[in-house]
Amino acid sequence: MSDIILKINGAQVEVKAVATATLAEVLRDELGLTGTKMMCNEGECGACTVLINGKPMLSCMTLAIDAQNKDILTIEGLADPVTGQLHPIQQAFVEHSGMQCGVCTPGMILTAKALIDENPKPTEEDVRRALAGNLCRCGNYRRIAECVLDAAEKMSAGEKDEK
Repeated sequence: MSDIILKINGAQVEVKAVATATLAEVLRDELGLTGTKMMCNEGECGACTVLINGKPMLSCMTLAIDAQNKDILTIEGLADPVTGQLHPIQQAFVEHSGMQCGVCTPGMILTAKALIDENPKPTEEDVRRALAGNLCRCGNYRRIAECVLDAAEKMSAGEKDEK
């Protein structure tokens, strides 16, 4: 067992973990952040996606020890920590029925956030390409794309309003 220091959702935490522990295992089992889903545990489905330094990463394929000194964002860290207000992407998933069973939702939302952060006005093709590594067992891809496009539009309009 080793002490691992991680920066998760803006807070530094110290956990004890074996050297082979994945980030997904540490998030879920040691820190209780169960929004990160573990489904295939082989890097195939995207359900375990978190953002590491702003980039979507499969936490089931990332050793926790390799995530030290990096900014990790999980689905729990996306909503406003003070007010609880949902992030615009989360809100769009609620408004447009972007989730059905919910297994893929955290990974989809975090992948969408990385896309919109990099490309504030994505096309539907951009969205579909970005989300291609995230599998939806319910086949809700059309609505998921609508959610991401709506969130991007609202976020872009919000930036204009603030200027």
